[in-house]
Amino acid sequence: MSLANKLAEERRARLAAERLLEQKQAELQAANRKLGKHAKALSDEIVETRAEVQNVRDENARVRSDLTLAHQKVEIAERRLWHSIQTIQDGFAFFDGESRMIAANQAWLAVFDGLEEVKPGISYIEILQFVTEEGIVDIGDARPIEWRERMLDRWQTASPEPAIIQLWSGQYIKLIDQRGAGGDVVSLALNITDTIKYEQQLKDARHKAEAANRAKSSFLANMSHEIRTPMNGVVGMAELLSDTTLDDEQMLYANTIKNSAEALLVIINDVLDYSKIEAEKLILREEAFDLERCIHELVMLLQANARDKGIDLLVDYDLFLPTGFMGDPGRIRQVMTNLLGNAVKFTESGHVLVRVVGIPGKGSDKTQINVTIQDTGIGIPHSKIGHIFGEFNQVEGETNRKFEGTGLGLAISQKLISLMGGNIWVESIEGEGSTFGFSLKLPRADTSNTEVVGVSEHIRKVFIVESHALTRSILERQFGTLGVETICCESAEIAVENMSSDVDLVLTDHVMLHMDGIELAEALHSLGHEVPVILQTSNTRSAEQDPGREHLHAILQKPVPRAELFSALAALPARSPDMPEVDTVVESSDETEPRQMRVLAAEDNKTNRLVFTKMLKDLDLDVQLAENGVEAVDLYQSFAPDLVFMDISMPEMDGKEATQRIRDIEMETGRHVPIVAMTAHAMDGDSDDILEAGLDHYLTKPLNKLDLIDHVLEACPDEARKPELVQSVA
Repeated sequence: MSLANKLAEERRARLAAERLLEQKQAELQAANRKLGKHAKALSDEIVETRAEVQNVRDENARVRSDLTLAHQKVEIAERRLWHSIQTIQDGFAFFDGESRMIAANQAWLAVFDGLEEVKPGISYIEILQFVTEEGIVDIGDARPIEWRERMLDRWQTASPEPAIIQLWSGQYIKLIDQRGAGGDVVSLALNITDTIKYEQQLKDARHKAEAANRAKSSFLANMSHEIRTPMNGVVGMAELLSDTTLDDEQMLYANTIKNSAEALLVIINDVLDYSKIEAEKLILREEAFDLERCIHELVMLLQANARDKGIDLLVDYDLFLPTGFMGDPGRIRQVMTNLLGNAVKFTESGHVLVRVVGIPGKGSDKTQINVTIQDTGIGIPHSKIGHIFGEFNQVEGETNRKFEGTGLGLAISQKLISLMGGNIWVESIEGEGSTFGFSLKLPRADTSNTEVVGVSEHIRKVFIVESHALTRSILERQFGTLGVETICCESAEIAVENMSSDVDLVLTDHVMLHMDGIELAEALHSLGHEVPVILQTSNTRSAEQDPGREHLHAILQKPVPRAELFSALAALPARSPDMPEVDTVVESSDETEPRQMRVLAAEDNKTNRLVFTKMLKDLDLDVQLAENGVEAVDLYQSFAPDLVFMDISMPEMDGKEATQRIRDIEMETGRHVPIVAMTAHAMDGDSDDILEAGLDHYLTKPLNKLDLIDHVLEACPDEARKPELVQSVA
């Protein structure tokens, strides 16, 4: 090989080596650059990691600080809570799931009177052992082991019932234990000594109040009896004196005595009723009664007083309303008496109207009854209406000074209506009059003679002659409801002038100006009118004694119950207009006259015995008197009475014991003689007690003459002659 070739080859080898070196240098530079980048990334990562580590260290330090602060707050809260628990007066203790004490405040530990063994760690059963052995708890007559078992059984229940224990010191502790979900127990010990003492004071006070109430009731019953006994003599003798021949002045004195005594009885009854209502001792007695009849009976009782004052008493009873209901007629009558009596008392002129309407209940046998009593009296000031039903309240002012009364009547009425489930109200305009009303829901009752008798088909036109416009309106509406045509006028003179032949009946008032109702009947008949005339009057005795009575077909007491009015109308075709029927008393024509009815009366009071005999003097009776129960029993056996009137309070043997002796005798003889109690006991419950002793009926003193006669007539046996056939009873 030539030198040139070798040099060329070396140059090529050197160039190749240089290129390889350059390539390796380039690769080395690339590797260095890559390593630099990696180192930089690693450095950045280290920096970031260090920063994160620092953050974690800072967070840990903050958490440690927060935990320290939280622990401090918890410790403070625990100290405060425990300080509060220690401060409260009631005991507070914690027990774990194994019934061992964890902690207890000083009040809870103080119950154990400084017993050192009672401290945290002690078990509940050990506590029970200590309190019984050391006498800390008064367990009474119970055996210690039994008491501990009972308390342990209570403790182990899921929800222990509160228990009250008494400490040896006389204090009362109420234990309230609450079990948690893990079985631990929070126990409270409340000192209720003051509460127990207060409850005992309340019991003592209630017992004293009940004793006082019993004493008051006993006092009222005794006072009622003591007052009614002499009042029976006063009222009875005054009534008997009125039946004798007296001049006008003497009759005034007798009536004044009787009216004053009856007014006193009203006051006594009001006080007794109010006391019974306040003591919640008043009992409502439900029975069948005729509402319309009750109203008319009350109107009749007040008729004389209203007639003396010149005011009209009117009754408007809804024709479509039944009259028989179930309820307490005595209490309804009492309410009606208060309202109607007040209306008459506070009315000097005009009228008093009783209006009764009713609405049958839907889907019920009860009827909504609304009763209103409207008067044209002094009225009530608007400012006083809200107080009118209060106790002892009356309308104040100069106009009230002449009106007497206890002021209890309306208060009693309101309470009675409330007890019966109804409501009562009043509307009034001072100087013009008042309207009192009450509403009740009462069941229907099947009572006899409660339905209106139909009017005869011969009565097509009725001439109503009535001076009072309101009465004319009531009668016109009643006849219109029955399909009867009416002609109305206010005086007899107008009736005579307008009388026509197509009138089938004249219904006239008695007392009218210029020409009264009887004179109207005489005038019509003298003019040839043969039309029957029915007279409505508030004084039937005066009308019956009038010589013109022969011109009347019938005389009806005013206000007339609708049943009586329509019964008289229905009887018209059977009567002759010119020959009116007159009620007569038929004497017995039996040749063998029956024996006298025998009546036995037991009464220890001499005056009351006299009153009793005088009240029955007009009856044909054989009356025997006994002064006590022993005499009554003896006379019963020897006299064989048909009826016995028995006083209740008598010496030696009272009326109830005497009745029981008589009933024992009757068990052997098979007889049953009616025995009627006559007593001054008027408190609620007296009648039940008396009737349970074997008596059949009950009369309250002062005795009423008509009530006595009613019982006599009802008890008269068939073999005895009727007492009323001998003499008429006034």
